[in-house]
Amino acid sequence: MQGVTFSISQLAQEFDVTTRTIRFYEDQGLLEPQRDGQRRIYTRRDRVRLMLILRGKRIGLSLLEIRELFDLYDAASNDEPQLREFIRILSRKEQQLQEQLDDIRVVMGEISQIRSQCEKALDKQAGSKP
Repeated sequence: MQGVTFSISQLAQEFDVTTRTIRFYEDQGLLEPQRDGQRRIYTRRDRVRLMLILRGKRIGLSLLEIRELFDLYDAASNDEPQLREFIRILSRKEQQLQEQLDDIRVVMGEISQIRSQCEKALDKQAGSKP
């Protein structure tokens, strides 16, 4: 076998994940290492896919969305369909995060208002004590 290869423990250490996590991604069909008996042999392609999986998870993509992107990439003769789909997924994720941010701002305002009311009540109680 030519080219650089990696063991599961090397990838786990490099990306600070458990070997169980990597095996889970295999079970989900996202990684396809070669086998030498019981030993898994990961190629550069597997390493890049693992990096993309982790990056996708970090920005909030589901494993299904990541798999769809991989499938598009594998089937496409050019990058346009994959890039268009990625833009669509990112736009949807951005909208979801903006909605969450708006909700957080509302809750923060409510918390501030309740805290202010509590502080006023405490001040009132402190002012009425002899």
